[in-house]
Amino acid sequence: MPSTNDIERPQEVLTVAQRYYRRERLLSTLVVALVTSLFLGSYLLTSLLPAVVVAALLVVVARAPILQSYGTVRLRSDDAPATVVDAFASPTPPMLAFQWGVADEVVTGDGAVTYTISYLFGLQTAELALQTQTEPTPDGAHRVTVEMTVNDQPWATYLATIEGDDGTNGNDASGSTDNSDGQTTIDIEYTSNRRFGLRRVPQQFIAERYRGEALSVQGYTVVERDSHFGL
Repeated sequence: MPSTNDIERPQEVLTVAQRYYRRERLLSTLVVALVTSLFLGSYLLTSLLPAVVVAALLVVVARAPILQSYGTVRLRSDDAPATVVDAFASPTPPMLAFQWGVADEVVTGDGAVTYTISYLFGLQTAELALQTQTEPTPDGAHRVTVEMTVNDQPWATYLATIEGDDGTNGNDASGSTDNSDGQTTIDIEYTSNRRFGLRRVPQQFIAERYRGEALSVQGYTVVERDSHFGL
């Protein structure tokens, strides 16, 4: 049986994640208010039936799975490669700070990690599950693969390739993880395993605003980013 672990989550990351969540909820609420005003406007200008048709069309357009996100991110860290590998393979990988940072609880067990996130004032919950695999690459670097599902449905895949800039990709002969002679580079490829509706646009917009800050407080510098969110 899975057991709930008391996993330490850095307060500075939680602060950024909560700020992101509040702004995202506010923007989403404003979008809902706009849609509602369009419905009421249609009703006042015409009659109930046309207004219902407009509302139905708005719901279909908002929920239609037409958008997909994917891209690459290059990060730098002063930590040794072995330390970075441990961070990305942990129950709280750095690139998922907005998920574990707003989770009600983090449950580990049977090789999986689950985040329970409540929304709609606690009336509904979503369970995000992670499956993580770590393996060496042919050139001596390390690759961490994170598969994420939401309520047992495929959601996203992250591949992080971690390599020391000085050629050191793990502990040295003495077991030290000191990286004073160079930095560690992390190349992340990510892709959503499903498509989203337009209702996800506010969430994506706010996430772009705070993602760099969430990584920075964890000790990572964004060097390059090539992100896509569209058709």
